[in-house]
Parts: sequence; structure tokens; C-alpha cells
Amino acid sequence: MSRLRSPLRPPERLRYGAANEAPPAEGERIVLADGRELVLRPIHAGDVAALQRGFAHLSTEEVRLRFLHVMKELPNELAERLCRLDPEREIAFVLADPPGTPDAEIHAVSRAFIDPVTEGAEYALIVQKAYTGLGLGYHLMQRLIAACRARGVRELWGDVLAENHAMLQMCGALGFERHAALHDPGVVRVTLRL
Repeated sequence: MSRLRSPLRPPERLRYGAANEAPPAEGERIVLADGRELVLRPIHAGDVAALQRGFAHLSTEEVRLRFLHVMKELPNELAERLCRLDPEREIAFVLADPPGTPDAEIHAVSRAFIDPVTEGAEYALIVQKAYTGLGLGYHLMQRLIAACRARGVRELWGDVLAENHAMLQMCGALGFERHAALHDPGVVRVTLRL
């Protein structure tokens, strides 16, 4: 018995095999005004310890604004999960110390989780306080938006605490629209049609 093939092609996103779009695996070198160097690259499965070291330098407030609740540490199981992407549903970029840095850490992360049913993606972004105000979060989000477009995502969205003015301002600059989150009056849903 022969198998019938559908004449319809799957969405571009489902035909794309890699977990992340540019920058390349080795990353993009970024030199800050004060001479510090970082590398913007896709997250790697081996980033668990660097991710945990970076998390340890976040304040309680930074963690609350990102996760919408407080966490004192990033457990191994969660760190491993965040570093090992499902290539069909996840994209993640990091700003990390350059290769060869002793006790290297990740200083910022942008990620998207793609829902194959809605073809929308929920984003998340966190930047250590020492690296805020430098345009790095904006740069990470631009990369994430471009990668989502390349994967065929139709809408990028996120839930942001209403008090997180910096994130809401950045989202506005990137073209996101604000909506009331019906589940929580202290949360703003931001959406970007791609």
C-alpha cells in the first residue's frame, strides 16, 4: 500500500531544523564603551553552569520582574532545561563572557517558545543590572524578532508587570502593542505582529 502525500507544504517554521537563527554558533563580538567584551550567540547545552553563575548575580527584584515571582536560585534541572532547546519550538540567545574567560557567565538571555498551533511565540528577556541601559536588551530582542520571523512565527507576545517601565518602554520602541491581561490587572500583555 502506497502512502499518500499531502500537496500542502508545512509552514516554513516547521521545515526549519535549527534551533536558532543568526548569529552563528561562535557568536557576534560586542565591545562595550568601557572596554568589556561580550559574545552574543545562541544558547548551548553546555551553558548550565554559566547560566547559574549569571543568575546568582541577579537581584531579587530582577528575578521577580522576569519570572513574575521570586526564586533564590536556578535549580540544576531548570538550568539544564533552559539550555537544552527543543529545536522545533524554542529559540534562545545569550550575552556571555568571551570563550576562555575563567568562571564565564551569561549576563543576558532572550528566548521564545513557539506554539505550533497558534504559530505565536511567547518571549522572555532578562539582562543583569550591570549591563542595563546600554541597548543590549534591545539588541537581543531585535535578534529574537528576526529569528522568529525566519521561523514563520506570526505573533510574538509576552506578559510584563505593569511596574516594569523599562521593559514596556523597550517593547513600545520595538513596535509591540499593549493590552490588558485579563488574568491579572498588574500585568500588561504586549504583542507584536510579525
